[in-house]
Amino acid sequence: MHRTRVLELYPDTRVTQILYTDVKNAAELRRKAMEGNINGALVNPMMLVSPFQVLVAANKAVHLQTTGKMKTKTLNAEIIFNLSPTNNISEAFKRFGISDGDHSILVVVVHKSDEVQFVSDISAMVDGQQLPVE
Repeated sequence: MHRTRVLELYPDTRVTQILYTDVKNAAELRRKAMEGNINGALVNPMMLVSPFQVLVAANKAVHLQTTGKMKTKTLNAEIIFNLSPTNNISEAFKRFGISDGDHSILVVVVHKSDEVQFVSDISAMVDGQQLPVE
């Protein structure tokens, strides 16, 4: 039900997208993400056109991390920032990050090819229904 893609420029790196709907604990997930307790970017899927848009943002974030040129402090924050057409980090989080009352959440995880446990770890935290990413 999740979608995983290999980054062409970084073949040992994968980007996995997991979509949830009917989420009842968005405020708790947002708090955990801000504390760094969730290994993934929490994105508002209502602001997205295509999963490819997220893949491009994640690819750019990995590239900027590799070259040491990120504008944010973490890779997950950089993914959300790269989704935004503006150069304002707080505006990017308001538009593309999740809010406490959101009922749909897209979790974007950047990982190495041998890491697979994270999907079940994230699914255990989210009180919602997983949908296929299309």
